[in-house]
Amino acid sequence: MSLVSNDKKITYGIDIGGTKIEIGLFTSIGILCEELQLLDSWRVATPTDNYDEFIQAIVSLVADADQRTQQQGVIGIGMPGIRDKHGKLKSANVPCATGKSITEDLSLALNRQVVIGNDCQLFTLSESCGGAGKNHTNVYGAIIGTGAAGGLCINGRLYTGKNGFAGEYGHLPVSAPLIQRYNLPIRNCGCGLKGCYECYIAGPGLAWLYQHFGAENGDTHHFIKQLRNNDPIAKETFACYMEFLGASFATIVLSYDPDIIVVGGGLSKIDEIVEALPQYINHHLFKGVESPPVQRAVFGDSSGVRGAAILRNQQVES
Repeated sequence: MSLVSNDKKITYGIDIGGTKIEIGLFTSIGILCEELQLLDSWRVATPTDNYDEFIQAIVSLVADADQRTQQQGVIGIGMPGIRDKHGKLKSANVPCATGKSITEDLSLALNRQVVIGNDCQLFTLSESCGGAGKNHTNVYGAIIGTGAAGGLCINGRLYTGKNGFAGEYGHLPVSAPLIQRYNLPIRNCGCGLKGCYECYIAGPGLAWLYQHFGAENGDTHHFIKQLRNNDPIAKETFACYMEFLGASFATIVLSYDPDIIVVGGGLSKIDEIVEALPQYINHHLFKGVESPPVQRAVFGDSSGVRGAAILRNQQVES
């Protein structure tokens, strides 16, 4: 039996991560493409080492969705990585897809056109359209988790730039005065550059800082527990981490001047970080400039599939 009547068009949002692929089935509930109702969603493991298996996993998900809806839904996909001017993908999380023309390959395998966007940018799109950034013109979305990346929406539409990766704040170079103040080494980043903010502010960066200041291990849960117990090492780590995070977000403010910054990812769930962030951003802004509001995402883990569906619907509208 179909999940929805045949007169309602279904959009499939697919969120591809390094460990799982999630599909969400959405129907529109209003005249705007972002007014969506989630009908169903499920996940499968991501094949990361074999490209054929990776493509087949998505084909199987879509075939299952078609069976449940009794129609061929339109498809939007979000995944980590960037595509070059030739459409070739580079993704550290899904290495088997690196160098592949994934949009063409999936469109052929699924026998319908697909639209693919960067997962962090689609997080921003989801939060801009009905999420924490609703009613704001310029919305910046920042992920602080395993990595540090983001995107910018203007009037509910993604601004991606010429090369498609506008908003990559995590790969801007760290502040030299901060490196000197805390006597830290310049770390190598997985992107191939040296001294990117991501090396210090993403989850693994926080774990590294904690151990650098003397902790026996870099477990984040242990760090938060010790911070709340006023442990000196945890407090020193927190002060350093927040200065780096605040400096990185100050580059967002100075570059894009957003109305609001919406944060997501695992570290955004730590109250101390979100509550202190605006004041630390202000430490790195010149006089007369202040941090915009910083708020947690409304849709959280659902932003990936939702943002992918919105992107596809926007493509259909235009």
